[in-house]
Amino acid sequence: MNTKFEPKPEHKFTFGLWTVGNKGNDPFGDDVRKPQSPVDLVYLLAEVGAYGVNFHDNDLIPIDASPSAAETIKKDFKKALQDTGLVVPMATTNLFYDPIFRDGAFTSNNAHVRNFALQKTMRSMDLGVEMGAEVFVFWGGREGTETDAAKDPVESIKRMRAAMNFLCEYALDQGYKLKFALEAKPNEPRGDLYNATTGHMLGFIATLDHPEMVGVNPEVAHEHMAGLNFSHGVAQAIDAGKLFHIDLNDQDFGRYDQDFRFGAVNLKRAFFLVKLLEDHSYTGSRHFDAHAYRTEDDEGVKDFARGCMRTYLILKDKVDRFNNDPEIQKLLGELKRMDHELPEFKGPYSQEKMKAIKAHPFDRKAISEKGLRYELLDQLTNEVVLGVR
Repeated sequence: MNTKFEPKPEHKFTFGLWTVGNKGNDPFGDDVRKPQSPVDLVYLLAEVGAYGVNFHDNDLIPIDASPSAAETIKKDFKKALQDTGLVVPMATTNLFYDPIFRDGAFTSNNAHVRNFALQKTMRSMDLGVEMGAEVFVFWGGREGTETDAAKDPVESIKRMRAAMNFLCEYALDQGYKLKFALEAKPNEPRGDLYNATTGHMLGFIATLDHPEMVGVNPEVAHEHMAGLNFSHGVAQAIDAGKLFHIDLNDQDFGRYDQDFRFGAVNLKRAFFLVKLLEDHSYTGSRHFDAHAYRTEDDEGVKDFARGCMRTYLILKDKVDRFNNDPEIQKLLGELKRMDHELPEFKGPYSQEKMKAIKAHPFDRKAISEKGLRYELLDQLTNEVVLGVR
């Protein structure tokens, strides 16, 4: 295997305990792999070359664990981190699995549930910070409805806002240097989830008391489920300064949440995503929120993890080829030349500029007759991705 594409710490490749620890079950079939402890999974990730490991609170400590059992688990986990050099860049809390969350957590109609969710999240934040996490992700897997007769969606938004404002204040009160990252999904496991896309989340963040603390954690599969262009959503987050974390995987459009290995379905879209992250110097973790096929044993899980990282690095290499290909750059240079025409019209509004634009004699027919060579540009992109350029 070409060592050029071996992961290094500076690549910041991370996996969740729930990803490599996935036992291969689904709604139609039981486990096909034996459970592994968090410690076992840390050593597995170190073996395949990962930089870090992330967790939900209950991935690490079972929800019913006694205080003494929790301390033992934490001690063993910290030792594994020390032995391997892996870090914990991100933590999150599970507010979707336990039956208490069957009608949501922060948006539940039941005040007991909403306040239990706050309690659980604060304890999870404590645990994450103890392990070194700097980002805390919120995925509202049950924050939604099957019937809108049950909830006023405006009231649900207010409940979510109140929870996020409370937790921001908690982080500040504790002196935690945490950033919050909100993760959108259109549906599954609920019929419809609130704040269904990255754009929804960005709009919601602007209404919070501490918007500077809160960004987004977009996931490939979640946007593809809605038929959206994931790179465009990520670009909006980058432009807003809100890309605090990202979940990489792959997904057929319109399917259930498949969580395939990164690049397993659509290499071209994966290429454009890698290009976006690299061209705009994204410095956060490249987190793989995916899992191995149900067909795999433990060795197959390692193949899966290595494959995620290797594909990213191969595509990163192809981004370099794209950015240095003379024919491609000539085409892009022509587009840039067109963009830089009419420099007198650049910049902010002024009355003089307004009058000049209104008076300018644009030759509509001549402008519209010129082709843009996008067919050739796209074909050359295909050839880069296919490895013949």
